[in-house]
Amino acid sequence: QVQVVESGGGLVQAGESLRLSCKVSGLTFDEHAMGWFRQAPGKEREKVACISSRRGTTTSADSVKGRFTISRDGAKKTLFLQMNSMKPEDTAMYYCATDLRIFGGCSGTPSWRWGQGTQVTVSS
Repeated sequence: QVQVVESGGGLVQAGESLRLSCKVSGLTFDEHAMGWFRQAPGKEREKVACISSRRGTTTSADSVKGRFTISRDGAKKTLFLQMNSMKPEDTAMYYCATDLRIFGGCSGTPSWRWGQGTQVTVSS
């Protein structure tokens, strides 16, 4: 059974940094693309960043380019999101997800398995 568990959310001030972690179990970690998403109150869920399987190619939303970095540690079966220079508009529930397809990329139609989410709040 595939399980996805996020951690690391919290309250920070604008300009500060935070790192989210996501532990994935129940599948061969490096064979699956993974991503971070967020959803603010009253808004749709948006993809923040994605990392493909195999080559580890990353993509990120324009709103976080240059500030957020997605990475993965295969030995620890953990996905990370390093968030720097945070802004109040980054406030949202952040979700980790793994694509259940084997050797999928960040495009196409992933079959996402979601975590429960972790709250990130940035005060001004």
